[in-house]
Amino acid sequence: MIMHAEHDTDRPILAAVLGGRRTLLMDAGNSPAHAELFREELSKRGYRQPDILALTHWHWDHTFGMSAWNLPAVAHVETANALASLAGLDWSEACLEQLVTEGTISKESAADIRKEYGEERTITLMEPDIIFKDRITLDLGGVTCELVHVGGDHSEDSCFLYVKEDRILFLGDALGPSVYGGPRKYSSTGFLGLLRLAYNYRAEWYVESHGIPMNEEEFRKDLSSWERMARVVDVFGHDRERVVLEMKTFLKIDELPEDLLQGLEYFMAGTK
Repeated sequence: MIMHAEHDTDRPILAAVLGGRRTLLMDAGNSPAHAELFREELSKRGYRQPDILALTHWHWDHTFGMSAWNLPAVAHVETANALASLAGLDWSEACLEQLVTEGTISKESAADIRKEYGEERTITLMEPDIIFKDRITLDLGGVTCELVHVGGDHSEDSCFLYVKEDRILFLGDALGPSVYGGPRKYSSTGFLGLLRLAYNYRAEWYVESHGIPMNEEEFRKDLSSWERMARVVDVFGHDRERVVLEMKTFLKIDELPEDLLQGLEYFMAGTK
């Protein structure tokens, strides 16, 4: 079961994977309030509450709800390191401004934290209990989940979560551009590598944390233009005009749509 993303305060998808013995929660939510909404939804539907938590990466919108669940949490070693580095902060205005200045979070994230938590911000960070480096398999009882470290521009600790029996691949934000520490950017080569990893699963459903679930055909179609652009950038690098020309020819259009123009800037930034 999933609860869809909400974009007003950057709440990602939360998912509960139900097995015969255990329920796994994918990501904790961006706040205790977000976590409580999902807990209530599970109760309304008569589903077992989560027994274990798996984190796709450390970013605030995926982890700041951990204290509301109080579950044993599984995470990549770099996720654990990042959360440990944030422990003890008071999340005051001065703190937020410092985190933005040093590139730990973005201005957009700081604004969303303000909206989600208000002026009196009590944020309790939890550290994971089970740490892995490459991959870890979790048996829920007839349902097997594999958490795999894939990295990427968005966050070096990014992981895929694959539900084998249901053939559902939760991508987290791994296919997103970098959002912290400078301008947003994509490495075309890195992006294509992550796409290959995702496609190799041949999953029935692909779920990105801030998008909508798609079947394999929809997912490939949705990303076809981005994949083509990444391949063109891989060949022509800094030649922005050539990339634009190649994309117009490929799409048979006179002007690129706004989302692809934005994506082009991310890929151009990634070539520097």
